[in-house]
Amino acid sequence: MGIDQDIQQNKFRNAYQKAAINLLYTYSWMRDRTKAIFDTEEITPQQFNILRILRGSFPKPLSTLQIRERMVEKMSDTSRIVDRLVSKGLVKKIICKNDKRLVDVMITDKGKKMLERLDERQDEIDAVLGNLTEKEAGILSDLLDKIRTGNQ
Repeated sequence: MGIDQDIQQNKFRNAYQKAAINLLYTYSWMRDRTKAIFDTEEITPQQFNILRILRGSFPKPLSTLQIRERMVEKMSDTSRIVDRLVSKGLVKKIICKNDKRLVDVMITDKGKKMLERLDERQDEIDAVLGNLTEKEAGILSDLLDKIRTGNQ
């Protein structure tokens, strides 16, 4: 099925409008499918994103500002999401060595173990794009980069 059938709309202003609607619809569709995987660990996609970022920087802690800059979805409530992860024992806050007024965030062993369990399900996450060949996935990624590069 194409976007026309999925949203039951066969007229679009132009190909750009159709592509933009298709991109937003596909994003939502992908989010629904990956959310089901994150639900098994009782975390949100945003929490997963923060854990992924902290694992990548480990053992170096990051400030919430640094986390926000690296997030897929830039959110102003990064601190609130970090607090939820702290309450789950997946990350910890530590006093910044350079400025005692600031707090840095670091992933815990429990957080790393959760990501390891999700790593084992990476094939399921990749399968969301399973209708594409690896070459097509690369082309799609390049096209998405091109969209952002031309509009910054």
